[in-house]
Amino acid sequence: MNALAALLALFAVGSSASRASAPDFTLADSTGRPIHLADYRGKVVVLDFWATWCTGCKVEIPWFMEFQKKYGKKGLTTIGAAMDAEGWEKVRPYVAQHPFNYAIVAGDDAFAKMFNVVNLPLTIVIDRQGRIADIHAGMVDKRQWEKQLKALLRE
Repeated sequence: MNALAALLALFAVGSSASRASAPDFTLADSTGRPIHLADYRGKVVVLDFWATWCTGCKVEIPWFMEFQKKYGKKGLTTIGAAMDAEGWEKVRPYVAQHPFNYAIVAGDDAFAKMFNVVNLPLTIVIDRQGRIADIHAGMVDKRQWEKQLKALLRE
């Protein structure tokens, strides 16, 4: 079973009635402020697993920043989970050089296991009720992803 199939088996993804709850987590952002997934209940959350060395991630990040700017007032929020092995030591300088318009946290092995992250990029979209609506391993298709986000924002 590949990583995406394992993740899909772990979390029921599909119609809103069959969606599984996303695991709750608390991680600190670069300023030390805690980011609690539960605090985003009522919003559509894009949880983007990325790393400073990931080429596909670097392509997607500007799209996610565009979506955040465009749909933030409609209830979208994005959380970027940097998965660099060196943690903030590597991520802080990158974020300082490449400002984000959404929260960035540094994930670790335990966090990766919660979501079965084995490859990057990995993007998970969580509906307003805190349930996993979709999981995408590899680069997302920008137009299709935006269409899906708009549909979830209408739910």
